[in-house]
Amino acid sequence: MTKVFKNIKGDRLIWAIVALLAILSFLPVYSAASNLAYKGTGSNTFAFFVKHFVHLVLGCAIIYGVHKIPYRYFKGLSLIMIPVVLVLLAITLLQGTTIEGANASRWIRIPFVGMSFQTSTLAFVVLMVYVARYMSNIKKEMVRFKASILPLWAPVFFVLILILPANFSTAAIMFLMVVMLVFLGGYPLRYLGVIIGGGVLVLTLFILTAKAFPNAMPNRVDTWMGRVESFTNSEDTEADYQIEKAKIAIATGQIWGVGPGKSMQKNFLPQSSSDFIFAIIIEEYGLLGGFFIMGLYLWLLFRIVIVAQKADTVFGRLLVLGVGLPIVFQALINMAVAVELFPVTGQTLPLISSGGTSIWMTCLAIGIILSVSAKREEIKEKEVIEQNPLEILSEAL
Repeated sequence: MTKVFKNIKGDRLIWAIVALLAILSFLPVYSAASNLAYKGTGSNTFAFFVKHFVHLVLGCAIIYGVHKIPYRYFKGLSLIMIPVVLVLLAITLLQGTTIEGANASRWIRIPFVGMSFQTSTLAFVVLMVYVARYMSNIKKEMVRFKASILPLWAPVFFVLILILPANFSTAAIMFLMVVMLVFLGGYPLRYLGVIIGGGVLVLTLFILTAKAFPNAMPNRVDTWMGRVESFTNSEDTEADYQIEKAKIAIATGQIWGVGPGKSMQKNFLPQSSSDFIFAIIIEEYGLLGGFFIMGLYLWLLFRIVIVAQKADTVFGRLLVLGVGLPIVFQALINMAVAVELFPVTGQTLPLISSGGTSIWMTCLAIGIILSVSAKREEIKEKEVIEQNPLEILSEAL
């Protein structure tokens, strides 16, 4: 065990937060999965528990493997992965998969394995690394809008336009995170205004086209509009039903909760083990449990900012912020949806909700952050050795 801990590099507190979130996820997922097991054929809650355990073990392996890779290599990998991601997104959009009658064109099936993979989550991480690479490369140059259109905004546009028809919330969050990252990277505000205006125009044209030609392409425009209308007008819709059950779960939990595994709303709340697991956590563990989970994500945000601040290069700093901030932002959106502060989006709670793709891509991002942090530790160790070579040698002997 001591040898394993010696091989773990990077920010120890981030390792601790990730491990704690993963451990705390087991009981809520195991409890909320009873609804899925009841609807399934020949399934039981323990099978979902084992599945979640396997997802987390593979996620930990991803963190460990990625954090051993020097983060400078991600610059080149992002260039290679952008075309790969575009192809995967195009295949995913065109395949028109449905799962239990629902539009599932955001997933792609892996042949011979029998698994589904949500390509937009991989695209999210790759795109943020790519943007961090571009902004770090032009940090010392005069930024010109025309010069940035093809190398920066064209890949962003193509990725988002392939995600938008099936997953508006993810596309919107990605656009917001890209804008935030380029702003932190020093992109001029006047150019950002043009990009944001262009994004709003493209979204408007897409909605109008989808409404005029509903059968021309797979899209969920009516679903988005229904969720927004439900959020603003409280109409009797599926989204409104989900929110009502989530609020009942939260109200039932009160301060201390009803106890592990004793949730009643998990039997009525759709997606209780993924999109609305935060409501189940509060029902079973109370507001104290909910605030504790929120505190862990805010603590993770604090450590991400610290790692970014201590990064040895501009690319490292932007890389940490680019892949790290979306994790916390997604968590806050998931919590806001559960308490009806935000329309239903379908965003999971990172490292807690069930679902392999979400866990693995979150772990990929965490591994990248730890890779940057590990490099900083390596530099500090070299500085210590250079300052006290005789003392270090005597300790080794």
